Amino acid sequence: MLLAALALPLMIQSTPYEEPLRPQFHFTAKAGWLNDPNGLVFFGGEYHLFFQHNPFGTQWGNMTWGHAVSPDLVHWRQIDHAIEPDRLGTIFSGSAVVDVANTSGLGTVGKPALVCIYTAAGGTNEASKGQPFTQCLASSTDGRIFAKLPDNPVLGHLEAENRDPKVLWHEPTGKWVMALFLDGNRYALLGSKDLRAWTRLSTVEMPGASECPDFFELPVVGDRGRMKWVFWGGSGRYRVGSFDGTTFTPETESIPTNFGNTGYAAQTYFNDPNGRRVQIAWHNNANFPGTAWNQELGIPTELTLVSTPDGPRLRIHPVSELARLHGPLVKEQGSGWFPVESGLIDATVSLEVPPTGTLALVANGQRITYDAPSHDLKCLDRSVRVAPVEGRLRLRVLVDRASLEIFAQEGAVSMPIFALPVDGPRGLRVERTGAWTGEVKVYPLNSAWPAHGGAR
Repeated sequence: MLLAALALPLMIQSTPYEEPLRPQFHFTAKAGWLNDPNGLVFFGGEYHLFFQHNPFGTQWGNMTWGHAVSPDLVHWRQIDHAIEPDRLGTIFSGSAVVDVANTSGLGTVGKPALVCIYTAAGGTNEASKGQPFTQCLASSTDGRIFAKLPDNPVLGHLEAENRDPKVLWHEPTGKWVMALFLDGNRYALLGSKDLRAWTRLSTVEMPGASECPDFFELPVVGDRGRMKWVFWGGSGRYRVGSFDGTTFTPETESIPTNFGNTGYAAQTYFNDPNGRRVQIAWHNNANFPGTAWNQELGIPTELTLVSTPDGPRLRIHPVSELARLHGPLVKEQGSGWFPVESGLIDATVSLEVPPTGTLALVANGQRITYDAPSHDLKCLDRSVRVAPVEGRLRLRVLVDRASLEIFAQEGAVSMPIFALPVDGPRGLRVERTGAWTGEVKVYPLNSAWPAHGGAR
């Protein structure tokens, strides 16, 4: 049930980003509930992050597109809301594009429009009673002020609660392509020359996934010149295949990427000045008790597609810009103890795996364990088998105030964990039984907020 809208939004002006539970390098809204990342796009020399936001409370409801910008994917500044609810409904998830060729007529060739494509969720507010879920446009030429298309919706109701349009430009056929969730594990692909008139192309099935599609092409690392398409569903499962401009033909089963206790509705940037495929997810069970905000987003990651004996597979890596938060390398203080007073940690582990023994990384009291004989990597109640590669275990662990993001074997495994902090010393302790040899590096991380005045 939707929350009743209050007369005024939550007061956010006094939030200092220094509260005890406030994540320091994961994005959170100044105040109110946050969920899916929306409209990820690089425009006007900055990264734009739109997100599902409730300005009136810390639980889901009153969906509006919040808006933040960043020069580097690390230091974010929250600005005015981009898209507000109206007679067609509250504003559910979607995507954004830069219409360089001005196919929509919403900008000019010399001054392209940033065009947001979103779901108007009919029936979710008083003004939209009796309306279905439809797809709409809003645009801006300055990245700050957005105007809804007077002719909205641009795509009427197809079936069920069709929603979450992800739009991309398909160069070979010279058209925009939309991936749209339909119902169950079914998605539609649609095409348009101008972002306004859409034609149904085909259907995609994603076993084990629903909602929040993403669709993109990547080169296959290790297979020169080969390109493959990836279709992604809200649960973090994907299929690799080919796309001819009309039909996506999967060549794999539905493959999981997320082995943690949080993470949903991940989306990638429409464009990136460095040519990367950058992704941000919602940490969907990140409940912060007694705070003016709720939920957080995952760190930005880079996706690559690599050649493996099983075929092309995704790899997920933290973006390189996170190193901008590094403090000086921490020296071990004996017995595997690396003190980090702030508790904000970026640790890398590269160790030879012995025939028997266990490894434990204890980060601010939270245990990450690896069992050499079984190859089981565990944190809290989650586990995944991680086989050694060339005899080694490689881990990257990023620790914020209430989360651990664990990446294994160069991004083959991603394990995001939400865990409220426990009492005890801040830092990383490495505990080993058996003959583990290799290197552990620990960097303290600075807060992302002070460098640009926080997300104010």
